Amino acid sequence: MSDKHDDHTFESADAGASKTYPMQCSALRKNGHVVIKGRPCKIVDMSTSKTGKHGHAKVHLVGIDIFTGKKYEDISPSTHNMDVPNVVRNEYQLINIDDGFLSLMTQDGATKDDVKLPEGELGEQMERDFEEGKDLIVTVVSSMGEEHALSVKEAPKGSS
Repeated sequence: MSDKHDDHTFESADAGASKTYPMQCSALRKNGHVVIKGRPCKIVDMSTSKTGKHGHAKVHLVGIDIFTGKKYEDISPSTHNMDVPNVVRNEYQLINIDDGFLSLMTQDGATKDDVKLPEGELGEQMERDFEEGKDLIVTVVSSMGEEHALSVKEAPKGSS
């Protein structure tokens, strides 16, 4: 996956933002984020081993993929850099559900139609609540070029 466009335009909020940034392993913290096996993960457990005969303490990381919930593990020398994903949360008003995709309204009134209806219980709840005519606010999390609707709540009355 190579980025073919190197023209420096910064219209959209994430055009100039890189998908990840480096952080020294020893600076990572539980409940923070890290990239393990190419996936953006939330750190749920980490431990540091004692320095061995040849020098480096190792950090054992356990992370849960923020999108799939799958568990990943990694071991890295504490002095090495690991990639930390940029994770952005945005809330949008749900306008419509069409053919498995959410139609969302952004803060500036534009529509966003490229977020998939979540599978399973969350997606079913969204469809049910939407059909009942509730005003719904969808939280969309973006990281490393992926976007997923991770939660939904009813908009407070009188907010629209």
